[in-house]
Amino acid sequence: MTSATDPCSFSSFSKCVTKHLNLTFHVDFDSHVLKAKVALTVEVLVDNFTSLTLDTKDLKVSKVTANGQAAKFTLGAKHSFMGTPLEITLPFDLSRGQHVIVEVTYETAPSASALQWLTPEQTAGKKHPYLFSQCQATHCRSMVPCQDTPAMKHTYYAQVSVPKELVAVMSALRDGEEPDPQDSSRIIYRFRQPVPMPCYLIAIVVGALESREIGPRSRVWSEKEFVDKAAYEFSETETMLKTAEGLAGPYVWGQYDILVLPPSFPYGGMENPCLTFATPTLLAGDRSLSSVIAHEISHSWTGNLVTNKTWEHFWLNEGHTVYLERMIGRSMESEQFRQFKAMGGWKDLQESVNTFGANNPLTNLVPNLNEVDLDEAFSSVPYEKGFSLLYHLEELMGGPEVFMGFVKSYIQLFSYSSITTEEWKHYLFTYFKNKVGILNKVDWNAWMYTPGMPPVKPQYDSTMADACIALCKRWVKTKEGDLGNFSEVDVKTLSTHQLIEFLSLLLQEEPLPLSHVKRMQEVYQLNAFNNAEIRFRWLRLCVKSKWEDAVPMALKMATEQGRMKFTRPLFKEVYNFDKYHEEAVRVFIVHRAAMHPVTANLVAKDLKVDTDKST
Repeated sequence: MTSATDPCSFSSFSKCVTKHLNLTFHVDFDSHVLKAKVALTVEVLVDNFTSLTLDTKDLKVSKVTANGQAAKFTLGAKHSFMGTPLEITLPFDLSRGQHVIVEVTYETAPSASALQWLTPEQTAGKKHPYLFSQCQATHCRSMVPCQDTPAMKHTYYAQVSVPKELVAVMSALRDGEEPDPQDSSRIIYRFRQPVPMPCYLIAIVVGALESREIGPRSRVWSEKEFVDKAAYEFSETETMLKTAEGLAGPYVWGQYDILVLPPSFPYGGMENPCLTFATPTLLAGDRSLSSVIAHEISHSWTGNLVTNKTWEHFWLNEGHTVYLERMIGRSMESEQFRQFKAMGGWKDLQESVNTFGANNPLTNLVPNLNEVDLDEAFSSVPYEKGFSLLYHLEELMGGPEVFMGFVKSYIQLFSYSSITTEEWKHYLFTYFKNKVGILNKVDWNAWMYTPGMPPVKPQYDSTMADACIALCKRWVKTKEGDLGNFSEVDVKTLSTHQLIEFLSLLLQEEPLPLSHVKRMQEVYQLNAFNNAEIRFRWLRLCVKSKWEDAVPMALKMATEQGRMKFTRPLFKEVYNFDKYHEEAVRVFIVHRAAMHPVTANLVAKDLKVDTDKST
């Protein structure tokens, strides 16, 4: 099942493969564009090769050459979300095994979906503009004409010209800097990525950045306002890296830096090689949110080294990464902690299945993505349904040590390649050849190709969750006259993780009476918590119970940061509170222009705002 097509890409990779990209970016903050050139080193796989197709989206292409000779090119019809195929005709024909360097000169659009341009006001320092990219899943084509499919892996080199008061960093090793010979007010930063990787991992940030060393192979980068806080928050990075290496094998990417982005970054983290991107909502001051970093570190093996061949097999990236992240938690904390996190993950999965609908084929572990916009399909399904399958197999095959042996061996075998679910499964059966009888009893069709919750619910150890469950039950069962029985002592012994779990459990119940949430605030003072995971759940709980005082706080959190995990549900919760339905829409429209393009597009759909309205 190693088909050479990808439903999310126009580029046919059965005829040729990209081996290397050489990027030249001139970052123009005045017009919000990258003036760019890319030279693709392409290896030909067939005889009589005369043309190729690249993915683009909203790019202005001015010139194409092949081995220095002018090449004819046309841009095809624009697809609503996949962009536009760039058809290139070579001035010569090539045979199998030959290489050609195709150079495209182009400009990105100010609205490029991979890029967010921030005004100085949107940064912490308020003095300088800022640019960041987010290419996963299929936005690289709006920044670079390329074979935009995870089936393709290549190295890259880049030179980036920026105003000299700013710093550029990329998902690569830093390779020096020099004044821009064309413009003395600018500086050129150089980068090289010697490890072949898919193009969705190309990443760039330009801003008033500073860095601090946090380990022998790690620095943390951010605006100076956050850099010391970030250095404290991520001080365990080297321990985590060493733990991951002990589980999965050597770390091959050289440097492991973390970059803390401005608040509008739409995800918790992004595993860009050599430079993990992290949301500032992790800077809670209590180091409780290190599971995001454990997750991104784990991607250095599962996702970046072994990659899903197409996005239909995304669970291979995310299920294994969650499995590895929780194994790191097991090593650094305890097996009970791993079990506790797995229980929380099952609840997240339940919420995704409820949101999409239990019969929605997008809740399949391996969905069909023909004509599907990947941003709209994004959910916790590949993460948590994937983890559940791996945990179920772990139990069947003989426990965590035994199954981790398989995962490590799988990483070794498929490193530097892109694979499908069939290839993973074939290797699972090969590795556990003495247990094929047990593996044959697994209902593979129900796990892989059936929507809804998994066919088997693992029995997790609930030791750490029991206190959360008991407290949740007390609040649900207590009558209004007995609210005096609650006191701050109830939560004194709960860890941050347990407090998050307690609120998550309450969110799964029918909304509490208003008197209950008001009492909860009185005794637990939850409004005073800065931890984003706690605050997010608490504000959702209050709005569900129709506490009007919480509405402005919920909308403030939805717009002060742009992590979609928080922003979308907060907006939806206020929107569903009839009295504030229009207020949710009004606040969204006011803030829309400052939001990340992907976030703005999805919130507009959630709130049924006409997406044609000007942004």
